[in-house]
Parts: sequence; structure tokens; C-alpha cells
Amino acid sequence: MSRTARSYDESDVRIRPGKGTRPRTKKRPAHEDAETAMVVSVDRGRWGCVIDGDPDRRVTAMRARELGRTPVVVGDRVGVVGDLSGKPDTLARIVRVDERSTVLRRTADDTDPYERIVVANADQLLIVTALADPPPRTGFVERALAAAYAGGLSPILCLTKSDLADPSGFAAHFADLDLPVLVAGRDDRIDEVRTALDGHLTALIGHSGVGKSTLVNRLIPDADRAVGRVSGVGKGRHTSTQSVALALPEHSGAESGTSAAETTSWVVDTPGIRSFGLAHVTPEEIVDAFGDLREAIDDCPRGCTHLGPPADPECALDQLTGSSHRRAMAVRELLTAVRDTGPDDETPVSAEADAP
Repeated sequence: MSRTARSYDESDVRIRPGKGTRPRTKKRPAHEDAETAMVVSVDRGRWGCVIDGDPDRRVTAMRARELGRTPVVVGDRVGVVGDLSGKPDTLARIVRVDERSTVLRRTADDTDPYERIVVANADQLLIVTALADPPPRTGFVERALAAAYAGGLSPILCLTKSDLADPSGFAAHFADLDLPVLVAGRDDRIDEVRTALDGHLTALIGHSGVGKSTLVNRLIPDADRAVGRVSGVGKGRHTSTQSVALALPEHSGAESGTSAAETTSWVVDTPGIRSFGLAHVTPEEIVDAFGDLREAIDDCPRGCTHLGPPADPECALDQLTGSSHRRAMAVRELLTAVRDTGPDDETPVSAEADAP
């Protein structure tokens, strides 16, 4: 053996274990120290969140790896950990998505199985419709109502551009649904709208060009939402491209000693919607939104679509009387309209067609 040669044994060899032999566990961190936050914006894999619903405690967060592809949308209540200082270039992590109390969904069309969540946990839906330029469309409002009823939101109809047409005619289409109707033209005061939004998380939806962003800018002067002119073709062009939750300015109605989460009112401004598919909505979900009708359909035969004769000659809704019967017939018209019109097949109507 050479004088420089050396003998080796197993202690001289380091063996790196393969990835497949590493012990793995399904246990995930409990993150009991996670703080509760609300998602107010989504942008390319980053979520803007406000801690405890306080607009002054905003952080930017990423989705934790253990959540996988769990969808996180504006309005979600989440648990966040990490750097919660909110300083520039800091990043927190979303480690939990709480159960949603309401969900506003839509599909691309009535046959698309993929549901798009517009906003989570909103308790109100403000359906913004112009009385002219572009002309109002009952089909869009009917579809928005159906989505609100199915998702657990309370709908409100808000009519803009009242300087161009009388709102009474269009509002009359929905009178029997007990739908609150607000008017917010440029010459109208918006105190009534502000009162309706107080203490709520309200989603705003509408076709492009109906004045939705203009309304948001009036409600929140520093919101600086983009406002554009209607193109004159189709249903307008998009002026807002991302959904964002905005805090309404505080007012004298807030009680002293309460937390920001209890006093802050929020509006979610959504991008202008060109179509509203309802592949996920069933007739029962719409009828269930009305307590008196929900009890009545318990007596309907199996498979009843609640559309009435000749399709459903034994529908229990036909046995109702008084205001319940009028409401049932209005809901039946809504069901028929949703069934017979597609999301891109909404006929514009004259706002004054049925005016007295």
C-alpha cells in the first residue's frame, strides 16, 4: 500500500436521504395567534386585508401554502399571521378562510358549470341601473335579484340618471317583490342611499356606464374610482377593472366605545358586468328568500318548478291569497324571465313605458 493511501470505511461516507424517505406529516400549524381580517382587494396573487375590519390597519398578504388553491375573494374573513405592521414591502400570510355567511355568484352563461364568486359575506346587493344612456334592462335586474336571493343577500334597486327619465315606470316592474328602490341621479341627494348602506357590507353591481363609479365617488369623495363615458355600443365599457371594498366615511350615527369592525360601513365596487349567468341558481333558492312562500311550497308536488299551469297545475303558490299571492305571482314572473332569457339576451325597456 502506498504511503499516501488511506483506508476508508462507512463512517467516511455521507449518504443524503432521498426526498421520498423524509418523514412527512399531515399536521398543520394551528395558528392560534392568527388575527382576524377582511379581504378588501385582490391583485395578482396578493390580497389587501384590514385587521379587525379597521381601515387604518391594512396589510398585504399572500396565501399560505397549506391553503392550496382555496379561493380567497373580496369580503372574505380570514386569519392572517406574520408581519402585520403594514409597512412597505412587508408581507403577511393568509392561513385560514372562515365560513362565508353569504356568497354572490355568477357564471359566464346559463350552461357554464364554473361559478365565479363576485363577493363574499355581503349582506346587501345594490343593483345600480341607469334610466337612460344606456337604456335600463329588466333582464339584468331580474338576474341580479335571482342571484341575490339565492346567495342570501338583501337586494336594493338604485336608479341613476333620473335627470334623463322618470324612474316611476321602471320601478313599477318590481313593485310586488317589495324591492326597495332608491333614486340617485346627479341632481338628487344621496342621503337615502347613505342611510341604506349604514352598518352593512354592500356589493354594488351594474352594467358599465350606468354611473356606479360616479355614485361611489359621491359616497366616498377620496375613492377616486375611474369614471368613463358610455361607448354607445352594447352595454358600455368597463371603467372599474378590479373589485375593491371601500370604507364609507364615519358619521354621527356611530356609537362611542364601539370597535371599528362594528361601526365601519363598507361598499364593494365591482367591475361593470356584461352578462350574469345563473347556472347555479335553482327555483327553490329564489322562492326560499320569501318566508311566506317558503312555507307554501312545502305542499307542492315533487318536481314542481313553481311556474304554474300548464307546467305545474298543482303548484301551491296558486292557493295563496292577498299580498302573498301578489308576491308569489311576481316571483313566478321572475322565475319565468330568468328561464326564458339568457345572460346576454336582456331586452332594454323604456323607463317611462309603464309610468302612470
